[in-house]
Amino acid sequence: MLSWFPQNISTFGGDIDQVFTLIYRIVGVWFLAAEGVLIYFVLRYRRRPGRAAAYVRGDRWGQLAWVLVPAVVVLALDLSIDSVSAPAWARIKERLPATGMDVIVTAKQFNWRFTYPGPDGRLETPDDVTVDNELHVPAGENVRLALRSEDVLHSFFVPALRLKQDLIPGRTIKAWFNVEPAHAGTTSTTYELPCAELCGFGHYTMRGFLVVHTPDDWKKWAAEHLAPPPAVQ
Repeated sequence: MLSWFPQNISTFGGDIDQVFTLIYRIVGVWFLAAEGVLIYFVLRYRRRPGRAAAYVRGDRWGQLAWVLVPAVVVLALDLSIDSVSAPAWARIKERLPATGMDVIVTAKQFNWRFTYPGPDGRLETPDDVTVDNELHVPAGENVRLALRSEDVLHSFFVPALRLKQDLIPGRTIKAWFNVEPAHAGTTSTTYELPCAELCGFGHYTMRGFLVVHTPDDWKKWAAEHLAPPPAVQ
């Protein structure tokens, strides 16, 4: 089932896939074990003529072990998952790259707006450039996002990036990604960017696209739309 995942294109996607793989294997093994025990008990202790049900108080260590041992096993497995997921979370969610291209992402019912710095190279100035529903980025560069919502909860989700972040009205939430250069195609490659939060009657129409450019193609696109392209800081 892990092969059903979309192709990973981000530099940190492997860390996310590693967490998913660990959880999938742990849950898969113990699901089969639990179902096997359940089937055994159903057959072994099924109702039979001449056999009366017994009341088990559960106050002996042998009986308590049926609760305590699984609890210890679940705790150990949870800690093993935490040991893998915590570093990935810190790298992706807590530490924004020191340099990169900054973009403001604004969600509203029912579209995305991506705002780039204009010729002055700074955001939130009069020469900013806004593009609807298409996030254009160069491959191999850090892209730092400032995520905002104008109205209700939305969710920025690019499965190929392994990046999903809710947008909350009244807050600016930071996120980032870096697309491996091999996934930019010959000029550019497009990936779907849906809203993954039920945000109203037109939620199904809130669909954007991530367009990943090669360095040369990015310069051409930026020269046409941003004039001149924003420098990576």
